[in-house]
Formats: sequence, structure tokens, C-alpha cells
Amino acid sequence: MSTTNSSPYVLVLYYSRSGATAQMAQLIGRGIEQVTGIEARLRTVPAVSTVTEATEPDIPDSGAIYCTEDDLRNCAGLVLGSPTRFGNMAAALKYFIDNTGALWLSGALIDKPAAAFTSTSTLHGGQESTLLSMLTPLLHHGMLFCGLPYSETGLSSTTSGGTPYGASHLAGPNSDRKIDATESELCVALGKRVATLAVKLLR
Repeated sequence: MSTTNSSPYVLVLYYSRSGATAQMAQLIGRGIEQVTGIEARLRTVPAVSTVTEATEPDIPDSGAIYCTEDDLRNCAGLVLGSPTRFGNMAAALKYFIDNTGALWLSGALIDKPAAAFTSTSTLHGGQESTLLSMLTPLLHHGMLFCGLPYSETGLSSTTSGGTPYGASHLAGPNSDRKIDATESELCVALGKRVATLAVKLLR
């Protein structure tokens, strides 16, 4: 994925523990990059401790680098991803979002398209509620939340992840189930949809 500063980009901002959410972010980035005139920028957030303090080094050992306020401020669109934590987004991602008050005050994200994705250990382990939990702060920021329409046929045939509220993945009780073809297709479709809307809104 490109990390140039001059081109418009959709920010794929996620937190991942076992790797599934990070893999979904890559697939969403692939969908974004299918749209002419925009790039994907993948960023993550550090883990937090039980007293809600950042615990990770300034630069992660591997994978995407940590998101900055400028990454978020200057994006043309946003796709937010988290594994489920009791039907909610993970604390690390919530902690990051809770510190975006300056962007809210300035209205930096108003009228930009946004979407969400998640991974759960069980089929009914909170996929939809986790996606909806990520929707709430995005609406407070004035973003335009978009899900997946049923023109994506995978929504009607999936036996694992995939919801109209956003892309999802069934990771299994040991978090080792691979992303299947339908889940992958819907991740790509979500990235492509946000990117397409972002390009239209930039005109």
C-alpha cells in the first residue's frame, strides 16, 4: 500500500491481536487500490494496559505503523477495524478514538465516507454489535457511514462472516480459521465502495 503524502487516501485504521483483523485490513486496502485516483493507507494503534495507558513502543515491531492525528485529519475516507470485545470494539481502538476531540471540534472529518470491519471467535459473538459500536463515534464526527449493499451476493450466501453493517470474519475459537473466499470478497468490496465514494466527494 502506498504511503505517499500528496495523493488522496482512504485510511484503514485497525487494531489486531491474532492477525485476522490485520489480514482483513490488507484485503480492504486491495479494494481501495482498485479505484483510480485514490490510495490506501494502513495504520494501527498501540495496545493499552488495564489502566488505559499506552504500553507499546513508539514504532511497532512489524506490520502497519501507528496512526497519527494527521493521518486521520487528512484522509479522504476511513475504514475502521477491530476484533470484538464482548460485542464492542477493542479498548485500544476506543482509546485512540476517545482522543480525537480536536478533530471533532474542527469538523475535520465531516462529510467523509466511513465504514467498519471486525473479526469474532464465534458466529454470533458480536459481529454486528461491534460494527455498530464503531459507527457511533464516526457519526459524532459527522462522517457518512456506509455498509455493504445486498448487490454483493456474498451477503446472501455467506455461512461465516459478512453483514450489511460492514465486513466481518469468523476466526474460530482458537482464532486460527482462515479468511474464506466470501469474507475476502466482501472485504475487497467494502474498500472499493468507500474509495469510490471518497473520489466522488472529492470532486
